[in-house]
Amino acid sequence: MKKLVIFDLDGTILDTISDLATSTNHALKQLGFPTHPEKDYHAMVGNGINKMFERALPEGQKTQENIMAVRQIFLPYYDGHKMLRTHPYLGVIGVMEKLEREGVKLAVASNKYQEAAELLVKHYFPQVTFVAILGEREGIPAKPDPEIVFEILKTSGVSKEDTLYVGDSPVDMQTAKSAGVEACGVAWGFSPKENLEACHPAYIIDKPDEIFGLVF
Repeated sequence: MKKLVIFDLDGTILDTISDLATSTNHALKQLGFPTHPEKDYHAMVGNGINKMFERALPEGQKTQENIMAVRQIFLPYYDGHKMLRTHPYLGVIGVMEKLEREGVKLAVASNKYQEAAELLVKHYFPQVTFVAILGEREGIPAKPDPEIVFEILKTSGVSKEDTLYVGDSPVDMQTAKSAGVEACGVAWGFSPKENLEACHPAYIIDKPDEIFGLVF
């Protein structure tokens, strides 16, 4: 039995793509850059918002100055619009509640900036207790660096062997591998299933309740 399950946020427990796309397109438009269809943002997310902005900017315009200009407009706009169409994936809340009832510790490890990660998790999962909700913070390397996982392991007091890491992207699979914890890819998120398969995680699941068979 696993004693700790660490969840990625965007694309794993929350479908945030629409609000991310709308907010990034708003910033791009304000700066005179072309915007993108929502579906294109599936390939831009996963490495933090600065990397998303870099991917969204046109070729020849992917400068640090432009990335920070997009960020400056994006942050206040996203803060006011991040819950318009964001929602938990079907079945995720019930899975978390059952895991918690059975004594499994839960945590979130995200590349979303810390303030938004905490607010979204607490808003959409108020009935669930998390030992840690960690996102992008100054001085802490982003995933796939394993530092965020090590921090959660220390906080929870659970060993690597007793931990399952659940995520939707190759970044998550690489994070788990680097941290030395068992990885579970989810096929309902932003990344195509074949991208997860290429990373050779221990498991890939199609529905949230399949986690039970991996934990118990």
